[in-house]
Amino acid sequence: MTVKKKSEDRIKVGISTCLLGQKVRYDGGHKHQRYITDTLGEYFQFVPVCPELEVGMGVPRESVRLEGLATHPKMVGNRTGEDWTERMNAYSEKRVGRRDLAGLRGYLLKKDSPSCGMERVKVSNPKGMPVRKGVGLYAAALLKHFPHLPVEEEGRLNDANLRENFIVRVFGYDRVLKLFKGKFSRGAVVKFHAQHKYLLLAHSPAHYKQMGQLVAAVKRYQPENFRDKYTADFMEALAVQATTRKNVNVLMHIMGYLKNSLTPEEKKDILGVIDDYHKSLVPLVVPLTLIRHYVDKFEVEYISDQVYLRPHPKELMLRNHV
Repeated sequence: MTVKKKSEDRIKVGISTCLLGQKVRYDGGHKHQRYITDTLGEYFQFVPVCPELEVGMGVPRESVRLEGLATHPKMVGNRTGEDWTERMNAYSEKRVGRRDLAGLRGYLLKKDSPSCGMERVKVSNPKGMPVRKGVGLYAAALLKHFPHLPVEEEGRLNDANLRENFIVRVFGYDRVLKLFKGKFSRGAVVKFHAQHKYLLLAHSPAHYKQMGQLVAAVKRYQPENFRDKYTADFMEALAVQATTRKNVNVLMHIMGYLKNSLTPEEKKDILGVIDDYHKSLVPLVVPLTLIRHYVDKFEVEYISDQVYLRPHPKELMLRNHV
């Protein structure tokens, strides 16, 4: 039985208000996403923002669109042509700096929205065909203000790989910010980096190597400069999607720590399951569960401390897809 987490224990995540089921859209409706509220809501404390409502458009309201240059679009009313660009940009710059958004670990935006869309928002051109190259005005300010923040659109959560990547980044961001909260020690950084070795290798071996060099040279940096550099590299690494090939490589590395403890039959069983995962016959959770069993059985401390084995709550079942 899952114990419901207290509000203060949940990770703080920003969200477009309509995704929570609140009727704030231009037509008086909402875009409630049950997965977000019923599943992620067990672990995330949502901070809702509706830019169009908060900027003064009201509910119901005239719908708006982006038009002009995709790089610097205007926001105008679809019926009247009223220009909301300056008001929305000014509001957005102030809103992302408000106290309720301090300490965010992630953000979920409404796709295709002229205010909240993260990518591929339609931009109208009076002299040609619309292009899907825009970013919502509020989303643009958000991404600029929080360069390392994991941000995703609700529609992309339907893709199992993108969903897991977003949630891995949210929990990872929470851990790295806690590492650097206040004064930190070189020992704490070395331990953190060691515990994240296989998670980083599953996402980006190149980043892991680069970050290892950074950690080795930690004494050469001012604390705040090291913090900023490590955090940026860590989040860039996790933004690279893990792949089957990289996961298999990690699983085989972990097997190396077990080879002297396993019987030939046990080795054969594990290798067979890893091969089944490689062939997309079983999900990642199958070889991981088997490996975790032997890691716990033989008390392999270095591996049992690896975040890769448990990067997020198992109840989210993010590694259960093929």
